Amino acid sequence: MTAQQTQTASEVVQKATLAKKAAPRLANLSTEQKNNALLLIADALVAESASIIEANKLDLAEGKKNGTSDSLLDRIKLDEKRVEAIAQGLREVVDLADPVGDVLEEFDRPNGLHIRKIRVPIGVIGMIYEARPNVTVDAAGLCLKTGNAVVLRGGSAALQSNKRIVEVMHETLSRTDVPADAIQLVLDPNRSSVDEMLKLNGLLDVLIPRGGHSLIQNVVQNATVPVIETGAGICHTYIDDTAQYEMALNIALNAKVQRPSVCNSMETLLVHRSFAQDRLASLAQTFSENKVELRGDAMARELVPSINAASDQDWDTEYNDYILNIRVVDGLDEAMEHIRRHGTMHSECIVTETAEHAARFLQEVDAAAVYHNASTRFTDGFEFGFGAEIGISTQKLHARGPMGLPEMTSTKYCISGSGQIRG
Repeated sequence: MTAQQTQTASEVVQKATLAKKAAPRLANLSTEQKNNALLLIADALVAESASIIEANKLDLAEGKKNGTSDSLLDRIKLDEKRVEAIAQGLREVVDLADPVGDVLEEFDRPNGLHIRKIRVPIGVIGMIYEARPNVTVDAAGLCLKTGNAVVLRGGSAALQSNKRIVEVMHETLSRTDVPADAIQLVLDPNRSSVDEMLKLNGLLDVLIPRGGHSLIQNVVQNATVPVIETGAGICHTYIDDTAQYEMALNIALNAKVQRPSVCNSMETLLVHRSFAQDRLASLAQTFSENKVELRGDAMARELVPSINAASDQDWDTEYNDYILNIRVVDGLDEAMEHIRRHGTMHSECIVTETAEHAARFLQEVDAAAVYHNASTRFTDGFEFGFGAEIGISTQKLHARGPMGLPEMTSTKYCISGSGQIRG
């Protein structure tokens, strides 16, 4: 694209073009150069936390004026503690091994060719996401560490926060070997800017959508650029008949209320009939005390009349809020069948003391993360030791589960010869 064409192009094309030009320079930097930039960004975010929080207050005020839910406002909100946590995430990425250049395979052919398969940056990554401004830093950090340029298109609900965060990153990168153009933020809040990114073949190498079901499906169904799908989180916890009550209560409560606005929180609790007959009333009471609205099937409501009726749509809804579905099932098979029908292949849990049931659940349930006697809230790059994550992939090609540094790379073969030609 010529300079004149760039000036008349849309914001999306302009910024993707800048990222594309920066990508080769970024890909050739050493681990030390990239780590130095990430550490400086982490320090700058903390130093500029006051201005970032002020920008965030503008987003929160606009959200409240527009009637944004409390759970979504919680996803947007930044304070000193959260900014420090975001910066700490970058520092943890610095401590992780750089996968770029790793030799995955190396072998010689009978004709004397020496072949190496190595990890390389993907190139330019388009990131389309919604309300959480921490994703702006997480995505940028992971991309820089792996030598990828990134075009960020966050949701309008966090626009001012994201703008200030990227300004801080650009100001910092101007003092490093990393080209500042390697990080681009699309400011156009209209859906047309997303639609344009979906078709930027030749400028974007891959798209990663991160957000609700409608956003992800729009990208998956309409993009011509390759997509790594990060799924919505309709996560289940199944309490088996042999579950220990205190453990089951703690796991289910944590999965729902510790932070209900995120994708690995529980939306539906499945309870074995015999366990429900003895313990559902107590479970329901504890959830109610934690301000969780309960919606249940006929059996759950028969056992606990205060539970509201669940609609057919409820079982397929990602609430991201203090709302929980409860269904009473006859056993493991019925629980797994429910998960097959309504799950999003994100994170699923069984609480049981029956080893055979645990083994079947872990083997047969098709999800990116499957748990035995632990909360689904652990499906997270930090908790897995990956540092920041760029998303939770629920697809089966290239990457699945929390996507850390290795998942942000591709591979290529490097072949060395001594004049061989093919006959």
